Amino acid sequence: MRWVVGVNSAWEFLVPARRRCAGMALLAALLLMVALPAGRAQDFGLKNLQGKVFDAENAPINGAIVYLQNSRNNDVKTFISEKDGTYRFAALSADTDYSLWAAYHGKKSSTKTVSSFDTRKQVYIDLKIK
Repeated sequence: MRWVVGVNSAWEFLVPARRRCAGMALLAALLLMVALPAGRAQDFGLKNLQGKVFDAENAPINGAIVYLQNSRNNDVKTFISEKDGTYRFAALSADTDYSLWAAYHGKKSSTKTVSSFDTRKQVYIDLKIK
């Protein structure tokens, strides 16, 4: 057994070099194991929702207000549809149900549901205002 001689710390004086190296490797491995799941948890359980809003003649509607209501706390997010009728909601909780509808010039689409049982990460739902 070889002892490291030095005055940097009591640790170096009392612990053999091989054991200290193994201890540092174990500590690094534990830190890595703790850090990795936290990094992956940021996008775990999230989904994106997008689609288009159409009128009765299947023409895309620019400027329709798309509503997304969270079933857990009844919070409502909105998105104003773009020129081609598209809308999008990103980073939605996968374990929550949502209600979705659109309104334009006093008319409203039917209400659609985004279910927590739908395991797709990307959900497409088109809305039609009659």
